[in-house]
Order: sequence, then C-alpha cells, then structure tokens
Amino acid sequence: MKISRDWLQTYFEKPLPEAQALADALTFHAFEIESITTYDVVMPLDSVLDVKITPNRGHDCLSHRGIAKELSAILNVPMKADSLHGGDTISIIPKTNAVKVHVEDSKLCPRFTGALIQGIKVGPSPEWLRVALESVGQKSINNIVDATNYIMFDIGQPLHAFDVSKIKDHKLEVKRTKKEEQFVALDDKGYALPKGTLVIADNEHALSIAGIKGGKPTGIDEATTDIFLEAANWDGVTIRKTSQVLKLRTDASDRFQQVISPELAVYGLRAAADLIVELAGGKIVDFVDEYPKSQEKRTVSVSTEKVNKVLGTKLADADVADVFTRLDLLFMQKGSEFTVDVPFERLDLVIPEDLIEEVARIVGYDKISATELPKFSRKPEVNPSFYAAEEAREELVAKGYSEVFTSVFAEEGERAVLNKVGGEKPYLRTTLVDGLKEACERNTRNRDLLGLKEVKLFEIGAVWKNGKEVVMLGTADSQGVRETTLPISGDTISRYEELPTSVTEHYQPFSRYPSITRDVSLWVPVKTDPEEVLALIREGAGELLVHSELFDTFAKGEKQSLAFRLVFQSFDRTLTDDDASTRMESVYVALKHKGFEIR
Repeated sequence: MKISRDWLQTYFEKPLPEAQALADALTFHAFEIESITTYDVVMPLDSVLDVKITPNRGHDCLSHRGIAKELSAILNVPMKADSLHGGDTISIIPKTNAVKVHVEDSKLCPRFTGALIQGIKVGPSPEWLRVALESVGQKSINNIVDATNYIMFDIGQPLHAFDVSKIKDHKLEVKRTKKEEQFVALDDKGYALPKGTLVIADNEHALSIAGIKGGKPTGIDEATTDIFLEAANWDGVTIRKTSQVLKLRTDASDRFQQVISPELAVYGLRAAADLIVELAGGKIVDFVDEYPKSQEKRTVSVSTEKVNKVLGTKLADADVADVFTRLDLLFMQKGSEFTVDVPFERLDLVIPEDLIEEVARIVGYDKISATELPKFSRKPEVNPSFYAAEEAREELVAKGYSEVFTSVFAEEGERAVLNKVGGEKPYLRTTLVDGLKEACERNTRNRDLLGLKEVKLFEIGAVWKNGKEVVMLGTADSQGVRETTLPISGDTISRYEELPTSVTEHYQPFSRYPSITRDVSLWVPVKTDPEEVLALIREGAGELLVHSELFDTFAKGEKQSLAFRLVFQSFDRTLTDDDASTRMESVYVALKHKGFEIR
C-alpha cells in the first residue's frame, strides 16, 4: 500500500523523521518497504512509501491510521488523536425510514450501515484532498467520491455513495443474484455476473457488486443532490471468490478479502458523512445500521515468564508493560500476568503467542540474542514410511538408479479430480508404470547428454486404486518397468540412523534446445593420459561443449587409440550442423598441433 509521509504527519504533533528513517523503522519492526518515491505536485515535496503489508495485518494496516499506530509504537512517539479510539461514542441516530435495507444473509454481510444525506452540491474537491489522493495513486473524481476514497485510505473502511433518486422505490437488498445478470460498473466496463453473485440491488437489478465495485445506474453526477452513503462489512472468502471469477480487483476488495472488523463500518460511515457535508454542504438526515450479531470482545493473557521462555530473553515486567502501552493496548496487570483488551480492529491478536510476537517486534529482533536449541532428551522417532523410502532410495542410488517424480494425473483412473489442471489427465493415477515408461523414453533420447550407458530410473510415489491411497516403488531399466508396494514397517522407528546427505553444491537446469553429438578418435602414444587429451578437446570445443567422455580405447604397438564422445548444446538457440562442425574443426586443430593423429 502507498503511504504518504505528509498524510501520516496529520496524526502527530511532533515532526516525523524523514522517509528513509520511517522505512527503516517499519522494515525492522513491522513490514518490508518496496520503494520510496517523491510526489512533487506541491511544495514542499511529499515522500510516499510503498509498504508491503503482511496478510495477518491486512485487518488494520491497509490504512494510514494503521501505519501511524505502528510508527507511534516503534518510534515511541504519541499520536495526537486516534480516529478509532478517541473516547467519543460514534452516533448514527436517528434511524432512517426513507431508505429501507434488507440483508438476506448476515453471514455474507455481517453489518450494513448507511446514511441519507440531502441537499449536497457535487463539484471538484479542494486542493488538499486532491493532493492527498493523487499522492497515493488515486485520480480525483469529485468531492463525494473523493471523500469516500479518502476515508478508505485513511482508516481502512471502503464506502460507496448511491444517488438516491436512482434507487427504485428507495429500497435496497443485499442478496445473491438468482440468475446471470449483466452489470455496468462505474468505469463503464460491462460484467456478466454469474448466478449467486453477492450484490446490493433494488427491486429491478444489481446496483453494486458487494464489496468490490459500484454500478453506473446509481452513480454520482453533477445533478445529484441526495445520496445514500453505504459502509458495510462483507465475508472475505465470498469477496475473494467473486473478485477472482470476475477478474476484478479493487482497493475495496483487497481490504474485504483480508477481513476487517464489522465495528469499523460505523467509524467509516460517520467520518465520510461528516467530510461530505463539509465539502459539499447538505444535511445528514438519518442512518441505517443492520447489525444482528455484534463482534465479540476478546481478551488475551500472557505472562512475562512465557514471553521470556518463548523468546529466550530476560525482559522485566516493566519492559512488557511498556510495549503494550506503546501499542495502545489496554491491559490489566496482576504480578507478571498481563490481560489485554484486544482492540476491535486487531483481529490478529488471538492467542498468547500473538502478544509475544508484538513484544518481540517492538523491542526489536536485533535486541534478542541468538540461543542454541536444547538437545533432544531422547532419540527422535522416525516415521516408518519415511524410513522405508530412504532405505529403498539409498539402495537404488547405490546401484546407479536416478530418482524421478512423474505426474500424479492420468487419462484414466478411479478418482476424478474436481479442480483439474487444465483440461488434460482428469484422474489420479493408479500406477507408476506409465509415468516411468515416459520418463525412461525421454531420458534415453538424452543418454549422450547425460553421459549414461544405460538409463536406470526409480520412483517412490502414491497411487490411488481399490478405493485407497498406496505408496508404490517403481523401477525402469533395460529389463523393463516394474512396480511393487513399498514395504513399510507398522511400528514407529525409535532410531535415526545416519542416512546419507547430498554433497552437491550446484544445480543447473537442462537447456530446452536439442543437443548434437559428435565422436572423435585419434592415435596417441601409449603412455598418454586421456585426461590430458580431454583438456585439449574441451579448450578447442569452447563453451558449447556441455559433455565429453572417453568411451573406447585399445592399444596397437607403441600407439593407443582413444575415442571421445562430445555433446554440444546451447541455452539460447537450436544448434546447426555448421555450429558443431566449426567446433569440431577447432578440436582437430588443437589435437593435430599437439602431434596426435586423427583417425
């Protein structure tokens, strides 16, 4: 999310540090910073931080207020005001009868709030609002729409304004569509809403894709005088699925699919309604608040002893209390036990370990010393399936076999895949044989490139047959392809033998382009070291030579014949015969220069 430093400053009396210092503070205590850019529309210049909010904090930190709270705790600088916890009760009375709202399923829409505002004048936004929105990448539209966007980026609650005169019978219903419906969004793009799409509708058609995008028919224009301002709370999973199906991602959907508190809706509604009246005139007439089940208030407890045990620290009670105070977490302390009243927007604080994480990151991970883990009090138990697989793997590798992993999908089988990959192979495999055959054929074609005289493969994997999942062991070599059930002991093994570990230091992918194989035979003195000849060949062949080996030798009098196999390949193109011939000529020149006779 793009965060304006100037916008953040509105939350503080004391001047904030420069953007880089803010970025460092957030990076070491909360979130990564993708970039820092300068917004130069007005003077002095504003700095904008692109903050990578982690999924567990999308509830509260996809907003300037959320980032301000973080910086307040990290820098230990008090905020001059908190729009969500200022102590004043948010008033949304009286209730409206002018616009009636019905929510079909409160699980999909836990809370729906709205305000009827009459007598507004739609026009351009003031400069401060336009600059604030443009600094975070938003285009200014008009004072009504800009006000709703400003509140969303300020405290994290998306809102939408409807032109009341365009709502049929002044009745709104939150429901799933009963059939496919055509929808024109505010940006004039058309969408085919599948049956079951969650929408806000009147008696005739959908007016808004719930939590994602408003519709053109009830959009705000210069003739609008009365609006219904909506601030709702939506089921995150439903919003995410709808967004994916329609391929429509918005700032609103990003927030709802992360899940935000239903308590936030009333704060967003009141703030946006007051701002609209300030910018566009008019009067707030009355409100709607459909909220059948309030968010449960939570407390989470943790002790200083547990904090230190988990983190390996020696923090005092005062250190833990200081962290909670800086985070503005209200708590009761009884000895070394802290019971925190979780703020409604902090949906991530659920268990003691969540509070321990808060202590760790505010204190600073760099302040926590590294500690060795204690030794196991007993030998670890080994899963019998894992043990059997490792034993089979070790034995086969020692015999020259290479392990492969083939696709678990097949053209035929007993179990169909519900969410199949593409349109091919819609079943789970019942055997390893088919995959091993295909792998063996493919690798045999590249035998020279691999430097193998014989391709020998094995696979350990699951198959699904006779109504159950079975782990099989399959092999493929010159004798054919075979498979058997992996022999597994029924008991957990209470030893862990020293199993071999890989000593490979570097892996390199194969080229996608075909290789060319050439052989060269030559006479050399009997005592000539083949490695010396290979070194000459490799130097002459250049970087296109990817594999070379001695494959035949015999002696005749004072001479010996050496035959080498050379494999050429490129990582960026298909080689031609001319490429290979040119390289071979260089090899011949190098060998003849040494006095060797090409056969």
